[in-house]
Order: sequence, then structure tokens, then C-alpha cells
Amino acid sequence: MLDASAGSETLFADHYVNLRAAHANDVIAAQLRETGLVTLNGLTTRQEVLAFASRMMAITPHPHGAPDGLTLIQDTGGHAHRAGFAGLGSGELRAHTERSGTPRPPRLILLICLRSASIGGETLLADGREVHGHLADENQEAAAAFCRPRTAYFGAGTGHATQVFTVHADGRLSIRLRQDDLARWSPIVQPYLPVLRSVITANQHRLMLQVGQGYPLDNHRWLQARTRFTGNRQLLRALGTARFAFPRGFAPRAVGHEGPYVQPRPPQGGTEWDVPAEALREPTQTEELSAEVAVANGRWGR
Repeated sequence: MLDASAGSETLFADHYVNLRAAHANDVIAAQLRETGLVTLNGLTTRQEVLAFASRMMAITPHPHGAPDGLTLIQDTGGHAHRAGFAGLGSGELRAHTERSGTPRPPRLILLICLRSASIGGETLLADGREVHGHLADENQEAAAAFCRPRTAYFGAGTGHATQVFTVHADGRLSIRLRQDDLARWSPIVQPYLPVLRSVITANQHRLMLQVGQGYPLDNHRWLQARTRFTGNRQLLRALGTARFAFPRGFAPRAVGHEGPYVQPRPPQGGTEWDVPAEALREPTQTEELSAEVAVANGRWGR
């Protein structure tokens, strides 16, 4: 059964941006780059949702979407029993990223509530940065395993061989995940699935969205889940590519600070080291190329 961590009631307030404030779009873009999540209120019609989505992203069509690019997320009464269609039922939906079985999942998701459930239907969000950081703290072997290339296959026959955490050449990370019948796992990572699920649960925050409330989020950073519900719960969803500069992935969490030093750790886990804060910099082209080769060979941090 899905659960969520304490302190979740502050998530909406902590990430809230007033759509009517001056320069709201610029503030939203900056916050998405920084934290990957913005909470909103006041989008109560399909036209308002579409207008906002179109300002923030180039909308990507979805197989279940309408011609305008928006998808109505509700219990259709006919999809819940089909693999990969849990979102169109009323049961619990485990933590996932959208379109994980495609080569290039959309970067942005917008989800807005049109009608709340009678009972249940809470949204559970987990920051992939915190999930990765806590996983590396608790089990370095697990963190390394989930960074190994092609250790998961997400989707049906036309799915995609991938990994939970992708390490980019500059050391930033992206996450992708599904946990339904269309997820298949390499023996390398199967022993670590329970610890991954435990860490995700410990980092989930609970939102009970009301009419007009919702969020855009970074689909390469945040995991979404949902509790089971009764009633005619309806949400509108848009997927797409940001219309603003958006660095690839997210920076992994530093282990901490010791005096004037920052203590980073390899994305796949390992021993941290001391780096003077002023010495942190972007990698050179040669370092990026070396890192790309290491990632391709599955030996980062060895």
C-alpha cells in the first residue's frame, strides 16, 4: 500500500507560484530549473490549462490525448485491467516517470485537477535527487547498480532498454522508472528493488489537489504516484519540451560540507572527497568525453 512521508503538507506551499504575479512565467522557469517542481492554483478550465501549457512548453502528442495535446486522466472503466493503463483506472498507481518506455521521455509534465475524488486519489511526489542521495547513503551497491546501463526494459515490444539513473557526461543525473507489468529488470538490479522502493516511499510527499490546483514538474527528476480513489476524479495532463533554457538532468546531492570544503560523491556511489567550494567548475570537453566513454562502458566511479 502506498504511503508518504511526514511534513508533506508543506510541499504545495513551499513550491507555490502565483500565476497572476508579475513575471510569473520567468519565476516558474527559474524554479523548474532549480527544484524541478512548481505548484499552481487557478486553472479551472481546459482553455486556461491549454493556454498555460502552451506558454511553458511545446506540447508533445500522447496516444490517449485529444487533438489539442491534452489528456484527460480519469477512471474510464475499461482500462484498469490492461498492463500500462493503471493511470486510467481508480487503483493505486506506483511511483513512475511518464513515457519511460520511449527513447526520449518528455521533459515537462503539467497536471491540473478539474474534479477531486470523493475519497482518496492523493498525489504522491518524490524528488529523484533525494531518492538518489538517500539510496547512495544507505546502499552504495544499489546506487551503483541502478546507474548501470541497460539494466531495465520499460514498455511492451516497442519499449526501451535503459536504467533508473542515467549519468550524463557532466555528472548530472536523470531518472526514469515504471513499476508495473511492463517493467523488466536485469539480475544485476533485481536484488536491490526492495531498497529502491523503500527509499522512494520514505521520500514521498502527499498532495490532495483541489479544483484548479496542480503543478508542472521535471519528468527527468520527479516521480509521481497516486493512491486509490472513488468518485469521478478528473485531471488534465500535458507533456512537452520546455520553451526556456533547461539544463539536462539534475545535480546529484553533495554528501555535505566540512569547513570550507564541499564533499561530493560519484553519482553511482563511492567514497566522498573534499573539494574547496571555489574550486568547483564545469567539466572541460576532454573530461566530458572521458566521462561519456566511462558511462558507455558502465564503469563510472570504478
